[in-house]
Amino acid sequence: MSTYQQLDVIAVGAHPDDVEIACGGTLATLVDAGHKVGIIDLTDGEPTPLSPGPDVRLAEAKAAGEALGVHLRTLLHLPNRRLFDSFEARVKLAIEFRKHRPRLVIGLGDKTPMASPDHWQAMLITDAAVFYSRLSKWDEQFENLPPHVIGRHLYCMLGAPLANAPNPGGQIIVDITSTIARKLAAIRCYKTQFPPEKEHFFERMDAADRYLGRSAGVVAAEMLISPRPIVTKDLMRSLFE
Repeated sequence: MSTYQQLDVIAVGAHPDDVEIACGGTLATLVDAGHKVGIIDLTDGEPTPLSPGPDVRLAEAKAAGEALGVHLRTLLHLPNRRLFDSFEARVKLAIEFRKHRPRLVIGLGDKTPMASPDHWQAMLITDAAVFYSRLSKWDEQFENLPPHVIGRHLYCMLGAPLANAPNPGGQIIVDITSTIARKLAAIRCYKTQFPPEKEHFFERMDAADRYLGRSAGVVAAEMLISPRPIVTKDLMRSLFE
């Protein structure tokens, strides 16, 4: 019997605040639906210009996670600004997947030109760790934790989702009408990253989510990308519930 908390969903970001920005409303919606949700930050995101250090950033991350209602937040202590897809990083993340055995993993899914290259490396690390999690006859690489098959892997978008989202499998639009305020509140916990002179960021984020929502017929929404086609066994339920 596992002594680790079992989770339904794990979202993975390169830095604290990544998943709040990309899919915070979705995570809060999943929590409200009764699912066990966790966040894994690959790095502490430091140094940054206005933060006095990692302790403050991690306190912000803790407050943000509480604002969303997530059940677990884990830091892997990989190096910020020097994050690279490596065997060691892949294994470290796969160990967390084997510990917490999620059904769904949500990872970053796009490059962010003119912003941190860590985001793209985080995508590569997460892709590989989802695969490594299920490999048999290799348990010694993963603290002898048993393999775990992750049922679904989705991408969340830090960039402009309607402008440059890859579409190899399909887009999923998540209605975050009831949680957009909590998403913005969670991002506001990062006072070192979003000082008063960046107030325009929140207006832009709110407008982007509402624009995407309007395109889908709801008040506000976030986009997820499936690398594989989504299959439904009950078309009417999928369309109308």
